[in-house]
Amino acid sequence: MEPGEIDMVNRDPSSINSHVQVGFEDVIAEPDGVHSPQCVWKLAHTCFTCARDISYTLLALCYGVPYAFFWGCEFAYLSFLHIWVITPCISMYMVWLKSIKIIYGACVRTCCDPCFEACGRCFSDIRVTNA
Repeated sequence: MEPGEIDMVNRDPSSINSHVQVGFEDVIAEPDGVHSPQCVWKLAHTCFTCARDISYTLLALCYGVPYAFFWGCEFAYLSFLHIWVITPCISMYMVWLKSIKIIYGACVRTCCDPCFEACGRCFSDIRVTNA
């Protein structure tokens, strides 16, 4: 298949709708011991399949294109937000964090380093020997 061409056979190549089971056997089942007559079961299967197919086709014809347009606009807006708003805000935030990191590090080194050095010198002369 050429780039830009859509696959008309496998319409869910990423399996994003694999959880949608709409077959007769996935929806209607009779347990052992309770079975309708064979003619009823076959007619129910035919009615279910025809109603599902006709309903889906009518819904797709009526609403498929408008919803495709709507979702195309939604994802375009989402892309726009990420490209022009969210990513620049995150970049700006990271710049601020780097500045705060430098200031915070200087404060910690100024306040804590003398205490840690004093403790290190106090405990540096301790020798542990096994008796």
